[in-house]
Amino acid sequence: MQSENAGVTQSIDGVPFRLAAAFDFGFLKRYGQVFKVFDDQDSGNICFGAQKDGQRLFVKFAGAPTLRGADSPAAAVERLKATLPVYRDLQHRSLIQLVEAEKIGGGFAMAFRWARGDCMGRMYPEAHARFMALPLQDRQRVFLDVLDFLDYVNAQGYLAVDFYDGSILYDFESGRTTVCDVDFFRRMPCVNDMGRMWGSAKFMSPEEYRLGAVLDGRTNVYTAGAMAFALFGGFVRGREAWQLDEKRFQAASRAVSDDPASRQASIGELREEWERGAAENHI
Repeated sequence: MQSENAGVTQSIDGVPFRLAAAFDFGFLKRYGQVFKVFDDQDSGNICFGAQKDGQRLFVKFAGAPTLRGADSPAAAVERLKATLPVYRDLQHRSLIQLVEAEKIGGGFAMAFRWARGDCMGRMYPEAHARFMALPLQDRQRVFLDVLDFLDYVNAQGYLAVDFYDGSILYDFESGRTTVCDVDFFRRMPCVNDMGRMWGSAKFMSPEEYRLGAVLDGRTNVYTAGAMAFALFGGFVRGREAWQLDEKRFQAASRAVSDDPASRQASIGELREEWERGAAENHI
């Protein structure tokens, strides 16, 4: 173990990672041999890829002193525990599959089936550029997967807080879309009790900045519309950057209206408008 200017570096199964202070991860043997560590998280969690008996798992752990965690390890444990019912309630084909959750190692761990893919988010420039270079038809399928997932989220009575391009993995071999993070999703209807809520600014509705604002299904519609611009407009809301037809531009633009009452009433309504444009243009 070697001290760094900020925190310490240690390793497990030959894979190095950094922490604010040393921590014993011997309990990870239960999940198999570690082949990957994700230590640069501001959530207070540290995550591992582990393999045992030919099965790969993604293990999310709270309770260790991470470098970027804003709260104490104990607070991170409580926050991670609170996500358990969310993953159980939102068992959708596109959501990473929860295998088990337990108190372990002085903290709390959630193990998921490993999902193949690269993050389409801008924080991974190489993968993002590769994703944005995909044909329009492929990105269109990803967007329909996102709409299907958000429609299910809405039907289960949840608000997609902190859902953005970094929440999505794309497998370039199979074309499969996987949602990998729903940690901050909330039950609807709910009220903004934070002011600026969790999330990426390009995907957040105006009401997610207003303390006391009501957050509901039309907030999910905004998130879906923002995703459309991320996929087909490079985040630019103007027509000049839009890569698809006028009807789908109008559908996405309506979805990201500042006034919630001007948006589509539901993800289903947005999808109907979107598919009318697709049917006319065969994409």
